[in-house]
Amino acid sequence: MKNRKQYIELQKDRFLSELFEILKLPSISADSAFNQDVLDTAELVKTYLEKAGCDNVEVCETPGYPVVYGEKIIDKNLPTILVYGHYDVQPADPIELWNSPPFEPVIKTTEIHPEGAIYARGACDDKGQMFMHIKAFEYMIQNNELPCNVKFMIEGEEEIGSPSLEWFLKEHTHKLKNDIILISDTGMISNTQPSITTGLRGLSYMEVTVTGPNRDLHSGLYGGAVANPINILTQMISKLLDADNRITIPGFYNNVEELSLAERAEMAKAPFSLDDYKKSLNIQEVHGENGYTSNERNSIRPTLDVNGIWGGYTGQGAKTVIPSKAYAKISMRLVPGQDHKEISELFSSYFKSIAPKSVSVETTSHHGGHPYVTPTDHIGYLAAKKAYQKTFNCTPIPQRSGGSIPIVALFENELNSKSILMGFGLDSDAIHSPNEHFGVFNFLKGIETIPLFYKYFTELSS
Repeated sequence: MKNRKQYIELQKDRFLSELFEILKLPSISADSAFNQDVLDTAELVKTYLEKAGCDNVEVCETPGYPVVYGEKIIDKNLPTILVYGHYDVQPADPIELWNSPPFEPVIKTTEIHPEGAIYARGACDDKGQMFMHIKAFEYMIQNNELPCNVKFMIEGEEEIGSPSLEWFLKEHTHKLKNDIILISDTGMISNTQPSITTGLRGLSYMEVTVTGPNRDLHSGLYGGAVANPINILTQMISKLLDADNRITIPGFYNNVEELSLAERAEMAKAPFSLDDYKKSLNIQEVHGENGYTSNERNSIRPTLDVNGIWGGYTGQGAKTVIPSKAYAKISMRLVPGQDHKEISELFSSYFKSIAPKSVSVETTSHHGGHPYVTPTDHIGYLAAKKAYQKTFNCTPIPQRSGGSIPIVALFENELNSKSILMGFGLDSDAIHSPNEHFGVFNFLKGIETIPLFYKYFTELSS
């Protein structure tokens, strides 16, 4: 422990400088304008894997953006850990809400991060957390402490639903063979109370188009006589949830896994202040499905949210039109028992059924993924638990996350491997939002903790 802490402290400035180099690249996979930046980031990740001591490092082509692969096989009789991460990031919009440029990383002190936090798009999701693994691996190589084999698989399409990853897994199943998959793309409760994510929600992401007249119309000449697609769309959206905030799509809850009262009681042991939660979001009251707490609503219950809505004239000043079309993006977070393809079909069927005949409706499924649960008696979980106990001096709490990492269920199907989610971010890190950040403490604590997972997993495997 002392040697590891000393190494990290001595290399701290270099680690941060190298991370900043990666954060400066706007690797936005959702926008083709940043195509070269995404490719440049892949090459930079390759360089750092090589410098850390990986063998056979390559930028592997896919139908989309490449996967960076590297490995260190020290003994084929030892366990193999496959590290997954992603080097692409979310768009930075709206830029004007950032307090500093999103691709010019800076460190600022905050109340939660008195040691400083790294502000940049991708700082936490997932460049900072991915880079922890490369630096932890570097430490183990430099100090001759790597106890088992390791493989790295760092992709560039996670933020757009990993459309090429299933293809890559099928093409390289033998190369990716492993005993456990280690991922840091989640968070923990606080810097004094770590947690291990044991469950992820699935996802169904839809886009809808409501079409009325064949062109935009003068709202004075046609208003009141022709359906306004924006009016109709908002009315249809309002019918997707009832007064108890339950989703109204027929069949939506048919296969939802209901946790027992005992399981919900275990969840409630996690420290949580509703007042602090509301204060951090600057809201007066929480909102959600009746009969469940805030922590249950955002983890073990399915949800439906409108992520974007547009149509008509939105420029400066006034333009009195009835738009021809209105659009919305709608996502549903799913829980164990729900199949994202089935839910997408149920949504499409119901949404079209509630449309009046004065408009036509088109629905498109963008991407989705299945929910996932890791058993707390699995040796991977037990190894992670011991690692956190050692570095935080307290026992981590198992916690289901409200987020979705669709590839985790895909890994189990294609590689027959369980995934362990060792996240070091915090809910306050503003991932996907302006002013995303990642605590310097969290970044360094991840580098300190990850080698212990290798050690304990190897011991428990034997």
